[in-house]
Amino acid sequence: MEAESKALWKAPNRQLERVRNALESRHGTHEHWPVFDARLRAHVLDLRDELSNLYGVRGDFESFLVELLDVAFKAWVERPDDLKARDADHEAHPHWFESREMLGGVCYVDLYAGTFKGVEAQLPCFKELGLTYLHLMPPFLCPEPHSDGGYAVSSYRATKPSLGKIGDLRHLATKLRKEGISLVLDFVFNHTSDEHDWARGALAGDPRYKDFFYIFPDRAQPDAYEKTLREIFPDEHPGAFSQLADGRWVWTTFHSYQWDLNYSNPAVFEAMAGEMLFIANLGVEFLRMDAVAFIWKQMGTSCENLPQAHNLLRAYNALARIAAPSLMFKSEAIVHPDDVVSYISPEECQVSYNPLQMALLWNSLATREVNLLQQALEHRHNLPDGAAWVNYVRSHDDIGWTFADEDAIHFGINGFDHRQFLNRYFVNRFEGSFARGVPFQDNPTTGDCRISGTAASLCGLEQHDPHAVARLLLMYGVVFSSGGIPLIYLGDEVGTLNDPDYINDPGKAGDSRWVHRPARDAARYAQRNDPTTDAGRIYHGLRRMIDLRKHLPAIDGGELTSFWTHNPSVLGYLREGDSSRLLVLGNFSEFEQTIAAPTFSAMPETMLDLIGNSAHGVRQGITLAPYQMVWLVEGKH
Repeated sequence: MEAESKALWKAPNRQLERVRNALESRHGTHEHWPVFDARLRAHVLDLRDELSNLYGVRGDFESFLVELLDVAFKAWVERPDDLKARDADHEAHPHWFESREMLGGVCYVDLYAGTFKGVEAQLPCFKELGLTYLHLMPPFLCPEPHSDGGYAVSSYRATKPSLGKIGDLRHLATKLRKEGISLVLDFVFNHTSDEHDWARGALAGDPRYKDFFYIFPDRAQPDAYEKTLREIFPDEHPGAFSQLADGRWVWTTFHSYQWDLNYSNPAVFEAMAGEMLFIANLGVEFLRMDAVAFIWKQMGTSCENLPQAHNLLRAYNALARIAAPSLMFKSEAIVHPDDVVSYISPEECQVSYNPLQMALLWNSLATREVNLLQQALEHRHNLPDGAAWVNYVRSHDDIGWTFADEDAIHFGINGFDHRQFLNRYFVNRFEGSFARGVPFQDNPTTGDCRISGTAASLCGLEQHDPHAVARLLLMYGVVFSSGGIPLIYLGDEVGTLNDPDYINDPGKAGDSRWVHRPARDAARYAQRNDPTTDAGRIYHGLRRMIDLRKHLPAIDGGELTSFWTHNPSVLGYLREGDSSRLLVLGNFSEFEQTIAAPTFSAMPETMLDLIGNSAHGVRQGITLAPYQMVWLVEGKH
């Protein structure tokens, strides 16, 4: 970092010199200034360049930079010493998050444990499972019942009273960190609740906040924008705008009570930067960057995945390197696969959800064919150095079929027709389906919808399908072995089923996603060590793979090599590490499947399946039981 600093300041750049001088005149005698100044010198050029692309033509750009960095310095002063030690450690070991020991879990605080203190009480269970990463769904203050599951934030500096106080969250973060578990929270930075102080100020005409949101006096501008926008939640409101009580219109991409922030106003970036650094100083190590594709608006475009969205993310990242260097960003972009990967890099979002793999896992179960998933692993899986996928089977959100039509047509698959089939299959509108999903945003006119449902219910456990447990273990087996950070939606590890009672709650009845957000099922958790139960079989199977992956150097990092099995129902890939190699095979059908001997001509004569602890003479071919997965290494039983 010191060499970078010297190189930067040797280059003549009067603007940055003036910015730094202004900051030094304010803070140069402060005991925390020298370390901050070193990081400032290393990263301020990146910060300035990204923000210049957005705001550089403004006459107040330089003063904006000074005030923004003043916010950053104050956050650095307030940053606890143990977090500063973590900063230094992660800077010295930048690939720490790519370790094979990483394992994530995600839950709602209230549904899983009641309160922050309740989550703290679950630490022994988290350690038993092997978690090193815990994502708590947004715990910040939200209006009720219009909270959008926590994504309509009224304050980023207060929590829902029912969960506890902000100090309880800070204490929980400290306890988790001491146990080797990174806390993950959302940074909901595309929008706020209409009850946020900024929104209330804008509505009242407060000059500080009048340009924090997109508010229009009539339909002229909204109509012009909507010529090129798509509807996200048409059931909730048509278009991208909602009418206010006084007749004006406000931009609401998602829900009428979530107002989109106006990032063309640099004061919005500065204000949200302050909120981001406050959250980081709670002890958060990963921020899930919510709805990254939507954060910049431009007339005549889709207002999705615009270049300025990347400038904003890289600017936030550069600011974090200065004031909270161990903070990592996780991208959430449920868009075309090419757009998903465009957000992933050490300079932008170091980790990202892998929605394509998630969707194609379910596709493979429905079709019993792995062609699209195998293709994705070959052409869309490997990431730049210093970045990693977060792989998952289910999340709090719905399942959307995000594969690229151009990928599907390679196999003669019509994307539109195939999505129709998948929708019918997973909501049990297709004869013989094992899935018991619920439609989300169902459109009978177009046949379009997305899918809600817990992993267990979608795998057939709800209807006692004899293959349901094996399907769930197969899905998680891919997540655990394909590279990156595996993520468990907590409850999946014991086979939690759909919660149909959500419809009895007026605040949830209109959103079918609550069907797969059930409360912690204490009875199923009590069965987790009983191998005669479904919960016990699932838990034992997952723990087996979790324990194995910790001891497999080939699992480190994210790269894999596709291994075409020449059997349409069997997925295959190779993971290679220091002097070790792992061959993963998975049967996505309810019938035995054989991989012919010639497929293994370059493999050792005998290989050991670590999951089943059995030897296979693969040169003679191998037969997999229904939904069986094997992790093969060279060796004998």
